[in-house]
Amino acid sequence: MKHIPVLLNAVLRELGDLHGKLVLDATFGAGGYTRAFLDAGANVVAFDRDPNVVADADAIKAEFGDRFRFIPKPFSAMADLDKKFDAIVFDLGISSMQIDEPARGFSFRADAPLDMRMSGAGMSAADLIKSASEAELAQILREYGDIPKAAILARAMKQALPKTTFDLRDLIYNPRDIAPTFQALRIAVNDEMGEVRRALAAMPDLLKPNGKCLVVTFHSIEDRIVKNVFRDLTTIPGNPLIPVAADAPFKLLRASVPDAVELENNPRARSAHMRGVQKSY
Repeated sequence: MKHIPVLLNAVLRELGDLHGKLVLDATFGAGGYTRAFLDAGANVVAFDRDPNVVADADAIKAEFGDRFRFIPKPFSAMADLDKKFDAIVFDLGISSMQIDEPARGFSFRADAPLDMRMSGAGMSAADLIKSASEAELAQILREYGDIPKAAILARAMKQALPKTTFDLRDLIYNPRDIAPTFQALRIAVNDEMGEVRRALAAMPDLLKPNGKCLVVTFHSIEDRIVKNVFRDLTTIPGNPLIPVAADAPFKLLRASVPDAVELENNPRARSAHMRGVQKSY
């Protein structure tokens, strides 16, 4: 399936005039957001740890030249930048391209090595199952997949030590738990929630005054992290129930979800939410 950037029109509407602005695209993917920002006149710095996207980044670099810089690292590495941005945009989660490449082991619909590494480096999902304890696996399944009988499934995984996607799929008794189990392992293998927390911690210092940060999420845990960080930035320290209008370092922007037209054209957008904040000073 062709990758379709989710909530792109909502992102562009919120950012407004981008001519001459500097935008950080934290999740390059297939380059849909980056290309839209460049077409709108922005200069773009983009991150992605997936080596399979380098060819797309090179093609955009050849077209837009010095207006585009690609950094082949996880987006938490933005903390090392010494630039200030007019906008920082995240499109979190797994990309369609990763799901649709069976050999990478993200999908249970084709048999492949149980890999799931976005960067191609580090510990695979099969390695994680082998090295983690039953208790650690059960915690991963509960926290990232909401698996009801996580301890039983973790024990089965440790006993069988699955090496392929079908090995793992066939261990899972309840069909409704298959997708959440794959999701939970993928999140753990790639430390996705840790990446989000580290990047959002770095974000405030990287934005110019009046700069905006927009985050598109697909998973309730991601969304909760983003919502809590944005709440802390836009409320009185120590009393999150009392909003501050004039003195808060950030103001909250209106949240968005896909409309009926986008959902019809791109069913994968159905769980997407966009949240945003704008820096006050």
